[in-house]
Amino acid sequence: MPPMQANPYPDFTLEERTYLGETRQVFRQGAGPAVIVMHEVPGLYPGVAEFGRRVAAAGFTVYMPSVIGTPGRPFGALYSLQSLARACVAREFTVWATRERSPIIDWLRELARDAHQECGGPGVGAVGMCLTGGFALGMMVEECLLAPVLSQPSLPFALLPHQRRDLGVDDATLATIRSRAARGACVMGLRFTGDPLVPAARFQRLRDELGDAFIAVEIDSSFGNPHKIRRSAHSVLVYDLVDEPGHPTVAAREQVIRFFQERLLPAA
Repeated sequence: MPPMQANPYPDFTLEERTYLGETRQVFRQGAGPAVIVMHEVPGLYPGVAEFGRRVAAAGFTVYMPSVIGTPGRPFGALYSLQSLARACVAREFTVWATRERSPIIDWLRELARDAHQECGGPGVGAVGMCLTGGFALGMMVEECLLAPVLSQPSLPFALLPHQRRDLGVDDATLATIRSRAARGACVMGLRFTGDPLVPAARFQRLRDELGDAFIAVEIDSSFGNPHKIRRSAHSVLVYDLVDEPGHPTVAAREQVIRFFQERLLPAA
């Protein structure tokens, strides 16, 4: 990778982490059990960093790895298209195939293992968004991953009917996830109901596989919805979040933080 640039988020510690022969930038802030915040398209833009700050303020050490794009670069339509195009051809992401997990999940599992050793506590939390939305599910093969959150999990892209129910993990990983759910693990998922990138069938598959161990947060974005959420809304926790009291996206953000606290801070 290119030399590490100046830190665009000076309130975070910028590190370089190398696992499985791949070096990536990781931004770290806070104290307490670890939570890995995986950004959405187009990259680790300022809105994602602000979400990370909220998680850190709730009592956690936040690790934000940069997996695509340029950290600190503001959100933009052209930038998003460029990042999406790179992801579609990058070997780290499996965007079309079904019953396969993206290779980058193995790198993130190594980060989770290290973060748990560094921060202690009962385990680690993780939240993925958009292209990374399902990564926390695949990371559940690590026993230390106790609080996985899938925000608008978009891979694989649901172009064909059978892809709408696909979870982006292979059969062996899914068997491990089911076993962990049977032993008390829980998974949280978030989506807007009108989001074509996250079909309802994908959440139904999670219900079918995990039963009550899957906590679904589905926000009404249908035509005429009471909060005037646009039909094309996609980013629950960042870009499409409306930071106003009583708004369902704010309630979803707080539910995610409570989930981390309940699973990782039992005394709280």
